[in-house]
Amino acid sequence: MIWEVFRQEREGQPFQHGGSVEAPNADFAEAYAIELYGRRAESVALWIVPRDEVREVQEPYVADVFDRDYRRVDGYSLKVKLKEARERAGAPAG
Repeated sequence: MIWEVFRQEREGQPFQHGGSVEAPNADFAEAYAIELYGRRAESVALWIVPRDEVREVQEPYVADVFDRDYRRVDGYSLKVKLKEARERAGAPAG
């Protein structure tokens, strides 16, 4: 059975995928994970999860009702926003 290992380098940091271990059960997976990712104190915490239990999120990742274009660089043109603001203020567009 394959187990995915997630590790936390320092307190308060997010967990990151460290790698995988192959083990017959959770006890062995825990021991292998500690040996590979914790013995030199490079991790302060470990999570192990059976690979079969990891679920992939299918698109769309976010519901269409959320407008997240502002997070993308190409989401809107700043020139258009400036022109609209100037028109509302009564200043000449330029």
